[in-house]
Amino acid sequence: MNKISKLIGGEEIVKGPKHHIVVSSRVRLARNLTDVPFPGWAKKQDRLRVMELVLPILEQLPQLKDGWAEALDHLTVLEKHVLVERHLISREHAAKNVGSAVVISRDQSVCIMVNEEDHLRMQSLQPGLCLREVYGVIDEIDSNLSDHLPLAFSPKFGFLTACPTNVGTGLRASVMLHLPGMVLSEQINQIIQAVNKLSYAVRGLYGEGTEASGNLFQVSNQTTLGEKETEIVERFEKVINTIIEHEENARLKLMETRPQTVVDQIGRAYGILTSSYILNSREAMNLLSMLILGVDLSFFPKLPRALLDRLFIETQPSHLQNRQNQKLTAEERDELRANIIRDALQKTDRPKIKHELLVRTDKGKKDQEAK
Repeated sequence: MNKISKLIGGEEIVKGPKHHIVVSSRVRLARNLTDVPFPGWAKKQDRLRVMELVLPILEQLPQLKDGWAEALDHLTVLEKHVLVERHLISREHAAKNVGSAVVISRDQSVCIMVNEEDHLRMQSLQPGLCLREVYGVIDEIDSNLSDHLPLAFSPKFGFLTACPTNVGTGLRASVMLHLPGMVLSEQINQIIQAVNKLSYAVRGLYGEGTEASGNLFQVSNQTTLGEKETEIVERFEKVINTIIEHEENARLKLMETRPQTVVDQIGRAYGILTSSYILNSREAMNLLSMLILGVDLSFFPKLPRALLDRLFIETQPSHLQNRQNQKLTAEERDELRANIIRDALQKTDRPKIKHELLVRTDKGKKDQEAK
């Protein structure tokens, strides 16, 4: 068993508030030490000095005391990519080697990257909509660290960071949203444009530069200067609640005006996932998204949502290879992914669709068109 398997093995998938739309909430803080070059400019000995200074302190924090810490040069490329797929480290951090490290709490709700773009990138991540809760966790960690480490701070600008867009609070709040209703109703581009105008970024599953596979969208703040941390979190939470309301309305309207479209997408997803022997990652995510929507709409009364959430994670490319403890070709991964999903769903009944629901909503559509 490798190091990552010991960390991720057997953890329980937990539901959070608004879990039918909000996959997870995260708050991240960027911090740097005084009198040490930022990681991008630091020499090897500088990065090692930072590691030697901060790791003993991090490992003694109450939130991380029973956690897992490792230097990145002690991890394989595959192990790093598993952490990326779990959103525990960034793709940029996975590319680091000597002089960088990661510290993760036992339940994976807290992760601190050492010598990523900044000396410390600290995040709290929990399921569902719980921005204030994750902010409270990371704020407490930040307060503890400020008592033990000389953090780079300017009375005029706030916390100093490698990237100017993070100067000030150094805070990035983000929420992962599952928005199949707005995608099916073709409203998603309007929502993205509206959110962008409010100075929030909308990205794909793995952040900047990635696509929104599986109808998953990551929304985050872009402004960190000139506002208090609590104000950023509270304002962001209002924006997320508005998006949730739009998604709920989109699902209701779809079932009123286009129920056949919804049922067809869910039925096709069920048929393909339970019968396929080859599935690539993107196709599997999109189909699992439709099955999750079916669970949310009560079409699969005996199918646990937690099972689908787990399949979303465990069928990612690096997770599959970690499971087999060997490098797999794309074709081998596609076959293994299909087998895992098919086996997991073999006892799942076909979606239960009430005929009167389709008749009633179809009649409602005609009445609406007549008006």
